[in-house]
Amino acid sequence: MLDDFTTAPIDRKLRATLELLRKMTLEHQTLSADDVRPVMDAGVSKQAIAEALEVAFLFNIYDRLADAMAWDVPARAGGYYRAAAKRLLKRGYL
Repeated sequence: MLDDFTTAPIDRKLRATLELLRKMTLEHQTLSADDVRPVMDAGVSKQAIAEALEVAFLFNIYDRLADAMAWDVPARAGGYYRAAAKRLLKRGYL
């Protein structure tokens, strides 16, 4: 899935949503209502599409801020991400 969502064994709802988010992130200049229709045709609700777009939008902003400000990203081998994942699983985002 991480290598190529277009060929990964995932359901068509997720694949269609990921394609929309890919286009929003990499080709936003050409994004239109026509790009949302296949996601709805795959059975994704308008609310789910809106939520996916909002989350992706925020992560796009965070990524661009991190790049612009040269924020430090901990090394994967340091254990930070494993500890953070455990904390999120236990407490959620609150």
